[in-house]
Parts: sequence; C-alpha cells; structure tokens
Amino acid sequence: MRGIFDAYYADVPLDGVVFDTNRTWTGRASLIGEIYPQARIICCVRGIGWIINSIERMLISNPLELSRIFNFQPGASIYSRVETLMNFDTGLIGLAWCALREAWFGKEAKRLILVPYDHLAKEPRHTLDRLYTELGEPPFAHDFDNVVYDEPDYDSSIGMPGLHKVHNKVEYIEQKPCIPPDLFGKYATASFWEKPGLNIRNVTII
Repeated sequence: MRGIFDAYYADVPLDGVVFDTNRTWTGRASLIGEIYPQARIICCVRGIGWIINSIERMLISNPLELSRIFNFQPGASIYSRVETLMNFDTGLIGLAWCALREAWFGKEAKRLILVPYDHLAKEPRHTLDRLYTELGEPPFAHDFDNVVYDEPDYDSSIGMPGLHKVHNKVEYIEQKPCIPPDLFGKYATASFWEKPGLNIRNVTII
C-alpha cells in the first residue's frame, strides 16, 4: 500500500509535503495511521444546510443541466435531491459526513484538523497561520484577494458548471437560504463539531 503512494508521488522530494484531496480519507484514518504515522487529515467543514443550499443555488443557475450527482435524473423535487445528497453510502454530503463522524469518535481522531468555513472566510490569514503551526510547517504568504481555482472540464462533465470555481477574494458573504426552511432546520443540529461535549477525543479545531 505504501508503494502505491510512493510511486504516485515519486517526483515529490523526500522532505516535501503532499496534500491529497478526497472526501473519504476520514473513513480510512486507521489505514493512514498504519502506513504514514505522521499524516494528518485536514477537514474543511460547514453546516450541512448551507452546503445543500449552495448546491441548490447551482442547480437553479443551470436549469438546463442534468447532473451526475443526481444520476442525470430530471424532474426530481428538492426533497428527493436532498435524500440523494445525504445517502450515507453514496451521497455527495452524506458519505463524507458519516466518514467524518467515524473518524471524530474513533481512536485516530488525533489526526484530524477541522477548519470551519466561517473561520476561514472571516479570518483567512489567522486560520491558515494556525493550520501551518499545527502541521509544523513554515507559513506561506497567501494572497487572499486573488485566489484562483477552477475545474471547468470536470464540472461540465458532471453537469454542475462552476462547482469547483472559487471567488477571487476570500471573504464572508451574508446570504439567505434558498431551500425550504424545514429542510434547512432539519440539519441545524448536524454540526457535531460545534458541540464541545461531543469532542471527547479533543480534536483540533482552528
């Protein structure tokens, strides 16, 4: 297993740092700990209602697209779309949410570093400085007014144009939910990381 990683990242210097992105690494925390004992898992978190809201806003902006996230099915209601998103085995949100809970309460919870969306959006410099400190890496001088990232080809292939595109400036923008209030309220208590009494493993939150 280690050979797979070493071969894939063969061009990375021995003293380099690799950031490998996947929403399900938290479900493999024990495996990561066995192969790379010093590895950490950075988890960017946000209230589930707001994530659902963001996806729904994209669908509203692209009414002629059919998305692979929903198996290219037309005509579904927002309630059935949320059920798909929150499926524990395959859902875009549900799978990651369950894997995070598994790691949060598991014996490898010490590997987790949680980065709440509000912290990063409101205080990006302070938040990333704390992240570098937690990783034991020297700080990097980010330009928070000129962040560039996009995956137009991939996003078009799954019928979700703009899914990975980020705003140039890192800032917190006040919004009102566009999804029904009963759906938004349904997941209002799902942010378990905001409840100190549930942080029984003392997971790092920055």
